[in-house]
Parts: sequence; C-alpha cells; structure tokens
Amino acid sequence: MIKPISHQIIETKEAPGAIGAYSQAVKAGNTLYISGQIPLDPATGDLVDGDIEAQIERVFDNLAAVAKAAGTTLAHVVKFTIYLTDMADFAAVNTVMQARLDAPYPARAAVGVAALPKGARVEADAILVLG
Repeated sequence: MIKPISHQIIETKEAPGAIGAYSQAVKAGNTLYISGQIPLDPATGDLVDGDIEAQIERVFDNLAAVAKAAGTTLAHVVKFTIYLTDMADFAAVNTVMQARLDAPYPARAAVGVAALPKGARVEADAILVLG
C-alpha cells in the first residue's frame, strides 16, 4: 500500500487570500507549490493601479510573501508559469524577473490567455524546492 504524502498548507495575510477553493500554497516534502497570484493589493483586495510593470511587480511581491510564510524566498524557485492576457507584455516580465532574481534563472513558461480573474493582465505561479 502506498502511503499518502503528507502536506502543509501555507497561508499569509501578506498576500491576497484565495478567491476560490484553493490554498495560497502547499508544501509537500521539500517542494512548495505556490498558487497563481494576480496583482491584488493584499490590504485592499483590489488590483493595483499602474502599468503592466506595476502589476508584474505586485505579482512577484505576492509570490515572495507566500514564500516567506513558508520560510523561504524566491531564490528557491525552480519553475514559474506566467499567464499574460497580452503577449506583448512578455518583455516587461523579463525586466522584472531580471531585477528580482539572480542568474541562473529558474525554468519558466509564458502562456497567453484570454482573461484572468478580476481583469488582471498577469498571473504567475511557482514551484520551489527547499533545503
């Protein structure tokens, strides 16, 4: 019989709460899975004002807050998935990532989507390996 993997739910008020039936993050073994973050201000629950770079910065702030709640940082990310409603914003993602992360950079996928929750222009999730 296969023993189920134990996991820990990660939650923080420093990032927006879940909008639906999911957790901000789940830690299973030495892997942390951070759910998709959109550019919501955790204090107000509203989308941040500003251009696409401001939205991307807020998304990375939210991802970093969830990582911190799990006792880690974005330096442990092995894979990001970025969702964009306009692939022309791809260059802005690169600009923010280069400013926030050190090389060598994690793996990444960028996916064009028709729409995101609350009218966001960007969403990102992350997988981190700890220890």
